[in-house]
Amino acid sequence: MAVYFHKREVVVPGQLLADGRYRASDGTYDTEDGKVYSALVGLAELRGNTVKVVPLEGAYLPKEGDLVIGTITIVAGNNWKVDIGGPYLASLHANNALRRPYSDDISEYMDIGDVIVAEITAFDRRSGPFLSMKGRGLRKLEGGMLLEVSPAKIPRIIGRRGSMINMIKDHLRIQTIVGQNGRIWIKAKDTETLRLAIKAIRTVEEQAHTSKLTDRINNMLEEALSSRQSEAQSMSKEGEVKETAPTSSEEPVEAETPEVPESTSDSADEEGEDSTTEGSDETAEPKEPSEGGTEETAVAEDENQPAEIIDTEEVSEE
Repeated sequence: MAVYFHKREVVVPGQLLADGRYRASDGTYDTEDGKVYSALVGLAELRGNTVKVVPLEGAYLPKEGDLVIGTITIVAGNNWKVDIGGPYLASLHANNALRRPYSDDISEYMDIGDVIVAEITAFDRRSGPFLSMKGRGLRKLEGGMLLEVSPAKIPRIIGRRGSMINMIKDHLRIQTIVGQNGRIWIKAKDTETLRLAIKAIRTVEEQAHTSKLTDRINNMLEEALSSRQSEAQSMSKEGEVKETAPTSSEEPVEAETPEVPESTSDSADEEGEDSTTEGSDETAEPKEPSEGGTEETAVAEDENQPAEIIDTEEVSEE
């Protein structure tokens, strides 16, 4: 017994993978001498004594029990024809989707263009796969968007026991349904989250053949979410309006008190006193000498001298 490949090694058609007591599985074939060969280009895996090859690319081949996402294309009688992305149109009978009694016009429940998630219950290459919607989570999908990837990469996107897709869902808090036929339904709370989910899934699809992919996707999502949180905090700080009281560097200027003009009576009294004083002290200026050569000095007498004040007490006593 011998194995001729490493874990998740890329192999090509016709490459010897193992011989001895090993059983051939998906993507492989065996010969009478007990040797197992690869039937396609893909990643070789060994689980127990079973050898399988996960294709890197390829069309979807329906299998019983697969969960698929499809679009209704035809409504005929009590049947819907559903496009599931493979070489066959799937059939869904009303009895496998509705509770009785139901209307004769089944387009009232699901019509052309509606997207559904269903399970393949049987597959015949001559008639195509048959679907059922009687199961947990099987229903018509509302809202969200469909992302198509290579069906061969679906096992890597799901991860072991759902580890990869559950990690993406937990980080981004989104709703997802992964179909084995290479269609993924995503419903996110906003456009930025949806874009980040698509980026993560596309990265898994492109790097499906590499190791430690789960850790890299986890780090990528944590960095992206941390960056978004920092941007949101900076924007909220910029949006805050701080109210401050206006301050002035100039000193207050005291109002000038207007000068009150003196009363007319006071000014008149002062003028009267001045005129009286000037009249009592007035002296005649010297005249120029006359032709006779004598100088005459004229002294002006004040004819308007004030009257003498009489003491009223003395008058009364007399």
